Amino acid sequence: MGIDLTGIVIAVIGGDRRDLVLMQDLVSLGARVRAVGFATGEKLQQIELVAELETAITGAQVLILPMQGTDPDGKIKTLDNSVLLLTQPIANIIPHGTIFIIGAAREFLRNWATAYGWKLLEIAEMDDVAILNAIPSAEGAMQIAMEQLPITIHGSQSFVLGFGRLGKTLARMLAAIGAITTVAARKSADLARIYELGYRPVKFDQLQDYMQEAEIIFNTAPQLVLDEKVLPLIRKDALIVDLAAYPGGTDFKTAKELGIAALTAPGLPGKVAPTTSGRILARVIPPLILRELPQCHLRG
Repeated sequence: MGIDLTGIVIAVIGGDRRDLVLMQDLVSLGARVRAVGFATGEKLQQIELVAELETAITGAQVLILPMQGTDPDGKIKTLDNSVLLLTQPIANIIPHGTIFIIGAAREFLRNWATAYGWKLLEIAEMDDVAILNAIPSAEGAMQIAMEQLPITIHGSQSFVLGFGRLGKTLARMLAAIGAITTVAARKSADLARIYELGYRPVKFDQLQDYMQEAEIIFNTAPQLVLDEKVLPLIRKDALIVDLAAYPGGTDFKTAKELGIAALTAPGLPGKVAPTTSGRILARVIPPLILRELPQCHLRG
C-alpha cells in the first residue's frame, strides 16, 4: 500500500537539488506541488513554479522549507539565487493549522508557529533522517579534506569531535580507509564504545592535551569547542571542517587570525549526493503529511 496525497496542495519554499527529487515524488503521490526559488530550466514535471513567496503560500496546506532552515534574518536558501525572506507580514498570511516542515527552525520561527497555530515539524534530528543523512555528510566531509590537503586521509591523524549520529558514521569511514582516528566525546558510555571500536577516545575537557597532533579535525559538536584556548594548540597546516549546525563549533575569527584553515560545510547531503538525500526526504515527509492531514489516505 502507498500513500495517496491527491488533493493536497504543497508549497516547496526554497531548498537545494535534493528538493527536486522530493518534489517529483510528491507529485507521483498525487499532490499538487507549487515551488518558489527554483530555476525554470530544471526538469520539473507537473510542478507549478512561481516567482513570489506569497503566491506559493496561498492555498497551501503544507509548507516545506530547506533542511538548513533560514538564516537569523529569515533568509531562505534558493536554487535560483533569488531572495526569499520569511518575514512577519509573510507569517501573517500563513493560516492556522498549516503544516510547516523544516530541517531545523530558529527560535523566532518556533515562536511564530506557536502564535499562529502552525503544525511545526522539525525533521533534521529525526533518526530516520539524521542517521541516513550522516552517510552523504561524512562522505562530503572527507571529500573536502581530500581536496584541501596535500596528504592522504590514510595514515593521517584525524580527529572527530562528537560521537552522535554523524560522528559515529564519520569515525567509521575514516578508520576504514586507514586514518589514525581520535574521537572526542563527553559521556562515559560513548568513550567506552569509541575504545571498543578501535578508535582513540578523548574527553572534551582533555582536548588541549592532544590537539597538537591533529592534521584533520572534523567537528560535529553543535557548541563552541574549538575556541581561543584550543585553537592556538593546533598546528598551522591542519584543516578544520566544521559540520555542526549554525553557528558551528569553531571560533572562525580566531582560527583565521592564527592562520588555521577552518571551513564550515552546511547542507552537504544536498551538495554531494542530492539524489540519495532527496530520496531520504521522499521516504520521510509523505508519511508525516499523512499523519497530520487526516484526509490523506492509503492507496490500495
